[in-house]
Amino acid sequence: MYKPKLEKDKRCPLEYGMELFGGKWKSRIICVLNEKKILRYSELRTEMVNVTDAVLATALKELIHNQIIQRVQYDEIPPRVEYSLTQKGQSVIPILQGICNWAGLYYQEESDKALKQCQKCNFRIP
Repeated sequence: MYKPKLEKDKRCPLEYGMELFGGKWKSRIICVLNEKKILRYSELRTEMVNVTDAVLATALKELIHNQIIQRVQYDEIPPRVEYSLTQKGQSVIPILQGICNWAGLYYQEESDKALKQCQKCNFRIP
């Protein structure tokens, strides 16, 4: 995993939170795992759509490192690895749903394009 030469200057808990679950792919991974509960890598890859293997692998490593998701490897042949949310990961779901609801409301005001219903967090346009 990439390690910067200088440590980030975090001045607010929000910066810490956004580092843990922010960005395009991390929040989607969390939402997919919340809906499906346990997924193997290939199943997660299929659910994500349009993410490269390198980006998905990096995001998973960061989420595991930050204890948002857990990776369980079974000693079988062929090897089996499953991903699921930790308790810490589950605790962020209401926050992501709130962001989704807020963004859905204001996106309508700024764009003539309608957002599709989110299949992962049950967001519905009012």
